[in-house]
Amino acid sequence: MRVLISGVGIAGPTLAWFLARAGARITVLERSPAIVPHGQNVDIQGSARKVVQFMGLDDEVRRRNTTEKGTQFVNRTGRSFAAFPVNEGSSASLTSQYQILRGDLAAVLHNATKHHPNVSYLFGTTVRELSSGDVNEYDLVSKLRRQVFPAECVQVVDQGMYAVFWTIPRLPSDNDWWNIHLALGSRTQRAALHRASRADRPAQIAFMKAELADAGRQEARLVDAMDGAPDFYFQPIQQIKMKRWSLGRVVCLGDAAWAPTPLTGMGTSLALTGAYVLAAELARLGDGEHPATALDAFESPFVEEIQEIPVFVPGIAHHEKAWTRALF
Repeated sequence: MRVLISGVGIAGPTLAWFLARAGARITVLERSPAIVPHGQNVDIQGSARKVVQFMGLDDEVRRRNTTEKGTQFVNRTGRSFAAFPVNEGSSASLTSQYQILRGDLAAVLHNATKHHPNVSYLFGTTVRELSSGDVNEYDLVSKLRRQVFPAECVQVVDQGMYAVFWTIPRLPSDNDWWNIHLALGSRTQRAALHRASRADRPAQIAFMKAELADAGRQEARLVDAMDGAPDFYFQPIQQIKMKRWSLGRVVCLGDAAWAPTPLTGMGTSLALTGAYVLAAELARLGDGEHPATALDAFESPFVEEIQEIPVFVPGIAHHEKAWTRALF
């Protein structure tokens, strides 16, 4: 079996790892010229931990742990008013011992597969054409969702929120906690953010500088670091829901299929587990069986359960009034 995978993120290399060991020949395409090193903290939870352990990557993932001591909510002076330290086996904290930067996890998965004789990586390449000009017949293709599935097959659920990520230089006064300051004004729910999300980077940075001018905590430090940040990233918080994850020989996997949003903390875990399940179904195919047989069996009801986000969650994360923040 020949398999073409688009994207060197989390799900793609994981799928390549399992399929290559089942005898499939894998080509992985990535439009970026190299592994993208950026990304926020991600957690590996539940069955996804067993997938990592099965791949023999447990020690490496733990070695690259973010070393966060926990999560705490702070006021404008930096004083903590609610702290949730790391406690293995407990869901009380937003930080886990299996927390790693997304870029680091992608690098771990890439390193685990790049030397396998059945896996070939092509960077700076898209699924529309191979830069070498070669044409190959593939039994299974993983492509960008919008290139394959009709719009009516995909439901994009807007959460009325936006997230902006960038790194800032560490100061001696910084601690090892995830410090969250709840600024008022529901800043990530303003209509102007929708326009900004479609603008170019300079316009997005200008917008965020104005938006954070009165945020109430370290706004000058945050604003000053924007221009030089190599990983500035502006995105709407949206869920992807699909009735089917495959069409013909094409399958969506990871966030392309079921992005649960950062509000659930389960996107990475679903990508790892989904890749494992898909590989298992494909490995069960007999000689001459069409991949559609495996794709039809590739269903995970737990995805729908994890995607359930209570309607009040966005309001908890981004308060409009001071009294709601005090209540929280």
